[in-house]
Amino acid sequence: MKTQHSASLFSQACNVIPGGVNSPVRACKSVGCDPLFVTKAQGCTVTDADGNEFIDFVGSWGPMILGHGHPEVVKAIQEALPNGTSFGAPTALEVELAELVCESVPSIEKVRFVSSGTEATMSAVRLARGYTGRKVIIKFDGCYHGHADSFLVKAGSGVITLGIPGSPGVPEDIVKNTLSIPYNNIEILERTLRDASLDIACVIIEPVAGNMGVIVPEMAFLRRLRDLTAELRIVLIFDEVITGFRLALGGAQERFGILPDLTCLGKIIGGGLPVGAYGGKKEIMDMVAPDGPVYQAGTLSGNPLAMAAGLAMLKVVRQPGFYEKLEEKSTWFAEKLAEIGAKAPVSTVLNRIGSMMTCFFTDAPVTDFDSAMKADTQRYAQHFRNMLASGIWLAPSQFEAAFVSAAHEKPHLRLALDAAEESLAKLAAV
Repeated sequence: MKTQHSASLFSQACNVIPGGVNSPVRACKSVGCDPLFVTKAQGCTVTDADGNEFIDFVGSWGPMILGHGHPEVVKAIQEALPNGTSFGAPTALEVELAELVCESVPSIEKVRFVSSGTEATMSAVRLARGYTGRKVIIKFDGCYHGHADSFLVKAGSGVITLGIPGSPGVPEDIVKNTLSIPYNNIEILERTLRDASLDIACVIIEPVAGNMGVIVPEMAFLRRLRDLTAELRIVLIFDEVITGFRLALGGAQERFGILPDLTCLGKIIGGGLPVGAYGGKKEIMDMVAPDGPVYQAGTLSGNPLAMAAGLAMLKVVRQPGFYEKLEEKSTWFAEKLAEIGAKAPVSTVLNRIGSMMTCFFTDAPVTDFDSAMKADTQRYAQHFRNMLASGIWLAPSQFEAAFVSAAHEKPHLRLALDAAEESLAKLAAV
């Protein structure tokens, strides 16, 4: 595999971009190699600067559920482009997309578009505080809700990938109002939420953790969370930036039948363009300016190109049978992968729900942050490099998800299975 053009670009980038990348995990430090620079993507493949083609299981970290360059999405962007790229004014497209989001996601009665998942989560928390008049945020160890100051407490994603315990530049006065507790632990959940001295405004959770690797919630835990927050009048926020429109048309909340007060969306509703959203109960959303006193604004919010792409994407996934076909394909792939893992001489645990999954290099179940941290990151790094050499593009971190898209066909998945079997055999010899 040739890498000289990517290596040259990375060297050049390091002179002008911190770490040579614009998001830390992309640097590939935890997997022991330099990043490959992508030049194009189509369907379920990406091509790098040296002309190497890979079967893509990153999917731009989740949103490419249709695969890259889907013709309906490309057409929508092309038709919107001549009319302008940004207006800073309302458009019919954002009304249409908002109606479709409200129709699709069970808990959303009103929605506000922003430009990223981080904007969505920080805005939702501000809204919850404004609505309740309280201060404290409860989050869960290993869950990642973007890089806003309030969330960088025992966070997932790049924070744990790089071994960063928090972040300099975040004042203690801010993080003292964020408490992080164990995922899937009902006893600590109950004790924390019932502590009246904490002045809890909201609980924010990934209803399926995707940023410490995929961890599926215990249903009793998620139900108790909903019951407690409703009883104590604490706003429950589902961060569905990854799971929204991924696990079902209505996201994890539809799949589990548990409805939050507010939902954060991102990635996928832009059809591959930068976008985010937060929405929920009308009585809460009516607190947002200009209707209410909770201020949030953004020049690029409701960007016409992102709205057009998002509309096209949602219209495709709403077609009959879309999620059933994706589920069938993902189930087949995961079952075959688990069979390979069970026979392999190295220990792995495969966590999966729907079309998102993580293969942990450990011999014990992974149900929370502490058990995820027991995974062998060096083994994963070796596996990543083996798979890359075989033409398979995985996330450059043990603590991220792999995604199957509608563009993956059985031949692509079989190639990935063959590569995984070969890689695991090589790891046993190390």
